[in-house]
Amino acid sequence: MALSLYDVTIPSFRQTLGAIAGLLVTAESFCAEKGVEPQDVIEARLTEDMLPFAYQVKSTAVHSLGAIEGVRRGVFSPDMTPPPQTFTALRSRIAETLETIQPAEVETFMGRDMRFEFRERRLEFTAENFLLSFSLPNFYFHAATAYDILRWKGAHIGKRDFMGRLRLKG
Repeated sequence: MALSLYDVTIPSFRQTLGAIAGLLVTAESFCAEKGVEPQDVIEARLTEDMLPFAYQVKSTAVHSLGAIEGVRRGVFSPDMTPPPQTFTALRSRIAETLETIQPAEVETFMGRDMRFEFRERRLEFTAENFLLSFSLPNFYFHAATAYDILRWKGAHIGKRDFMGRLRLKG
Protein backbone atom coordinates (compact mmCIF):
# COMPACT_ATOMS: atom_id res chain seq x y z
CA MET A 1 0.00 0.00 0.00
CA ALA A 2 1.38 3.38 -0.96
CA LEU A 3 1.27 6.21 1.53
CA SER A 4 -0.59 9.32 0.52
CA LEU A 5 0.32 12.94 1.25
CA TYR A 6 -2.58 12.98 3.69
CA ASP A 7 -1.24 9.88 5.49
CA VAL A 8 2.20 11.39 6.05
CA THR A 9 0.97 14.79 7.26
CA ILE A 10 -2.45 15.12 8.88
CA PRO A 11 -2.38 12.14 11.30
CA SER A 12 1.13 13.15 12.45
CA PHE A 13 0.04 16.75 12.96
CA ARG A 14 -2.95 15.53 15.01
CA GLN A 15 -0.83 13.17 17.11
CA THR A 16 1.72 15.80 18.04
CA LEU A 17 -0.82 18.57 18.58
CA GLY A 18 -2.57 16.21 21.01
CA ALA A 19 0.73 15.76 22.82
CA ILE A 20 1.25 19.54 22.93
CA ALA A 21 -2.26 19.94 24.40
CA GLY A 22 -1.25 17.45 27.09
CA LEU A 23 1.98 19.35 27.75
CA LEU A 24 -0.04 22.54 28.28
CA VAL A 25 -2.18 20.78 30.90
CA THR A 26 1.01 19.52 32.54
CA ALA A 27 2.56 22.99 32.44
CA GLU A 28 -0.46 24.53 34.12
CA SER A 29 -0.53 21.83 36.81
CA PHE A 30 3.23 22.17 37.32
CA CYS A 31 2.87 25.91 37.91
CA ALA A 32 0.04 25.42 40.40
CA GLU A 33 1.80 22.62 42.30
CA LYS A 34 5.22 24.29 42.47
CA GLY A 35 4.05 27.86 42.93
CA VAL A 36 5.59 28.92 39.62
CA GLU A 37 4.06 31.93 37.92
CA PRO A 38 2.56 30.81 34.58
CA GLN A 39 4.38 33.64 32.80
CA ASP A 40 7.67 32.10 33.96
CA VAL A 41 6.91 29.12 31.71
CA ILE A 42 5.04 30.96 28.96
CA GLU A 43 7.96 33.37 28.49
CA ALA A 44 10.75 30.82 29.14
CA ARG A 45 13.50 30.40 26.55
CA LEU A 46 16.32 27.89 26.38
CA THR A 47 18.71 30.68 25.46
CA GLU A 48 18.43 34.44 25.10
CA ASP A 49 18.29 34.46 21.30
CA MET A 50 15.60 31.76 21.10
CA LEU A 51 11.88 32.48 21.04
CA PRO A 52 9.79 31.62 24.14
CA PHE A 53 7.61 28.65 25.03
CA ALA A 54 4.41 30.42 23.88
CA TYR A 55 5.92 31.07 20.46
CA GLN A 56 7.00 27.44 20.15
CA VAL A 57 3.48 26.21 20.93
CA LYS A 58 1.90 28.74 18.55
CA SER A 59 4.29 27.62 15.82
CA THR A 60 3.02 24.04 16.00
CA ALA A 61 -0.35 25.42 14.89
CA VAL A 62 1.29 27.64 12.26
CA HIS A 63 3.19 24.73 10.69
CA SER A 64 0.24 22.32 10.70
CA LEU A 65 -3.17 23.88 10.05
CA GLY A 66 -1.48 27.10 8.96
CA ALA A 67 0.61 25.18 6.44
CA ILE A 68 -2.48 23.48 5.01
CA GLU A 69 -4.20 26.86 4.72
CA GLY A 70 -1.09 28.20 2.97
CA VAL A 71 -1.16 25.37 0.46
CA ARG A 72 -4.82 26.13 -0.20
CA ARG A 73 -3.87 29.75 -0.99
CA GLY A 74 -0.64 28.81 -2.80
CA VAL A 75 1.47 30.95 -0.47
CA PHE A 76 2.63 30.62 3.12
CA SER A 77 4.02 33.42 5.23
CA PRO A 78 4.98 33.10 8.89
CA ASP A 79 2.38 34.26 11.39
CA MET A 80 4.04 37.26 13.03
CA THR A 81 1.26 37.97 15.52
CA PRO A 82 2.27 37.75 19.18
CA PRO A 83 1.69 34.31 20.67
CA PRO A 84 -1.10 33.78 23.20
CA GLN A 85 -0.01 34.62 26.74
CA THR A 86 -2.07 32.21 28.84
CA PHE A 87 -2.25 28.44 28.95
CA THR A 88 -5.96 28.63 28.09
CA ALA A 89 -5.30 30.79 25.03
CA LEU A 90 -2.44 28.51 23.94
CA ARG A 91 -4.73 25.47 24.23
CA SER A 92 -7.33 27.28 22.10
CA ARG A 93 -4.74 28.10 19.46
CA ILE A 94 -3.68 24.50 18.99
CA ALA A 95 -7.23 23.18 19.26
CA GLU A 96 -8.08 24.68 15.87
CA THR A 97 -9.05 21.45 14.28
CA LEU A 98 -7.56 19.50 11.45
CA GLU A 99 -10.56 17.15 11.67
CA THR A 100 -12.35 18.77 8.74
CA ILE A 101 -9.44 18.21 6.36
CA GLN A 102 -10.33 15.35 4.05
CA PRO A 103 -7.83 12.97 2.42
CA ALA A 104 -9.22 13.68 -1.05
CA GLU A 105 -8.52 17.41 -0.66
CA VAL A 106 -4.93 16.85 0.48
CA GLU A 107 -4.31 14.57 -2.49
CA THR A 108 -5.33 17.43 -4.81
CA PHE A 109 -2.32 19.37 -3.49
CA MET A 110 0.12 17.07 -5.30
CA GLY A 111 2.14 18.99 -7.87
CA ARG A 112 0.48 22.29 -7.01
CA ASP A 113 2.75 25.35 -7.01
CA MET A 114 3.46 26.68 -3.54
CA ARG A 115 5.49 29.66 -2.38
CA PHE A 116 7.00 30.61 0.97
CA GLU A 117 7.23 34.37 1.49
CA PHE A 118 8.91 36.22 4.32
CA ARG A 119 9.97 39.81 3.92
CA GLU A 120 12.07 39.84 0.72
CA ARG A 121 12.59 36.07 0.67
CA ARG A 122 10.65 33.88 -1.77
CA LEU A 123 11.03 30.12 -2.01
CA GLU A 124 9.20 28.15 -4.68
CA PHE A 125 7.98 24.61 -3.88
CA THR A 126 5.49 22.05 -4.98
CA ALA A 127 2.85 21.65 -2.27
CA GLU A 128 4.11 18.22 -1.26
CA ASN A 129 7.72 19.38 -1.01
CA PHE A 130 6.64 22.40 1.02
CA LEU A 131 4.74 20.20 3.48
CA LEU A 132 7.39 17.47 3.70
CA SER A 133 10.62 19.48 3.60
CA PHE A 134 9.56 22.76 5.22
CA SER A 135 6.43 22.48 7.35
CA LEU A 136 6.94 19.07 8.93
CA PRO A 137 10.54 19.79 10.03
CA ASN A 138 9.46 23.18 11.42
CA PHE A 139 6.46 21.61 13.13
CA TYR A 140 8.61 19.02 14.91
CA PHE A 141 11.33 21.55 15.74
CA HIS A 142 8.83 23.80 17.55
CA ALA A 143 7.09 20.87 19.27
CA ALA A 144 10.42 19.51 20.53
CA THR A 145 11.52 22.97 21.66
CA ALA A 146 8.29 23.50 23.61
CA TYR A 147 8.81 20.09 25.27
CA ASP A 148 12.46 20.94 26.01
CA ILE A 149 11.58 24.27 27.63
CA LEU A 150 8.97 22.67 29.86
CA ARG A 151 11.35 19.89 30.85
CA TRP A 152 14.13 22.44 31.48
CA LYS A 153 11.79 24.40 33.76
CA GLY A 154 11.44 21.28 35.91
CA ALA A 155 8.14 19.72 34.84
CA HIS A 156 8.14 15.96 35.26
CA ILE A 157 7.63 14.86 31.66
CA GLY A 158 9.21 12.22 29.48
CA LYS A 159 9.34 10.88 25.96
CA ARG A 160 5.82 9.46 26.13
CA ASP A 161 4.49 12.95 26.81
CA PHE A 162 6.13 14.16 23.61
CA MET A 163 5.02 11.21 21.50
CA GLY A 164 1.32 11.59 22.22
CA ARG A 165 -1.27 9.00 21.34
CA LEU A 166 0.27 6.35 19.13
CA ARG A 167 -1.62 5.06 16.12
CA LEU A 168 -1.64 1.39 17.09
CA LYS A 169 -2.83 -1.48 14.96
CA GLY A 170 -6.39 -2.59 15.55
